[in-house]
Amino acid sequence: MASKTRTATRTATNAATIAPADLGFFSALCSAGSLSAAARELGITTAAVSKHLTQMESRLGTALLSRTTRRMSLTQEGELYLEHARRILASIDDLQEVMSASGGMASGLLRVNATLGFGRTHIAPLISGFVRQHPKLQVQLQLSVNPPPLSEDAFDVCIRFGPPPDARVIARRIAANRRLLCASPVYLAAHGTPKTPAELVRHDCIGIRQGEEAYGLWRLSSKRGRKTVTEAVKTRGTLTTNDGEIAVNWALAGHGILMRAEWDIARYLATGRLVQVLPDWETPDADIYAVYPQRVQGTARVRQFVEHMATALGKSG
Repeated sequence: MASKTRTATRTATNAATIAPADLGFFSALCSAGSLSAAARELGITTAAVSKHLTQMESRLGTALLSRTTRRMSLTQEGELYLEHARRILASIDDLQEVMSASGGMASGLLRVNATLGFGRTHIAPLISGFVRQHPKLQVQLQLSVNPPPLSEDAFDVCIRFGPPPDARVIARRIAANRRLLCASPVYLAAHGTPKTPAELVRHDCIGIRQGEEAYGLWRLSSKRGRKTVTEAVKTRGTLTTNDGEIAVNWALAGHGILMRAEWDIARYLATGRLVQVLPDWETPDADIYAVYPQRVQGTARVRQFVEHMATALGKSG
């Protein structure tokens, strides 16, 4: 009988090892980066932060942080706890916003991901204007060379080129976009202008390694009556980068032919600093999409931000 009582007690204790208040505390602690910084943010003493953390680890039966006099780092268990804590906190925020502010002003935390060049040039200015209209909103913008996996719950909205294949997310097309071939007049004067896709193999082509697209393989299509002819050309060149802005600057400097989104080169085409190459041939579309998980589609912050982008980019386009 005593053995059964002890087993029941242990079971009850284990079931109560995670308190809801611990989730927000631990997330704030990890964001602050240190016990003292967390104490200032939470408005309590450093000793109180240390005591709360010790109590959490005691209830869980494992260490969440490795602490020294100068720094702290997450243990493997701490990384798992933080991941789930932030996901739960985000879900609570989403539910509160859907229930109480479906038609109200955007508020809370909005996490946005975009590619380096497009995010820096176009998305960051849009966010600047958006937060002026919504003072209760906080925005975290992360720029990356490659978009994060859609299975990760790290962002509320991702800006992508082309529709994602994952049906578990919502993808809204917010602006048209096409890729164009271009080069500087200086390069074309020195090396000639290709008349057919096959002639590209004799030119220096600036390579960009991004996403999962086949590197150096350019697909060009042209309508011939009712038929569409598509040619795949394996290009070569002396310069390669994973940054689109660098690639555009190389093209401006006369280093070769570049395939780039019209959004990034339109101003240079308009001024003549770049010239479109093979204008009768088209490359695969790269329409701009806002991608977000289904759980946030009803929140005011995501809905209004996507609308803001669609309106602004539509006018710009």
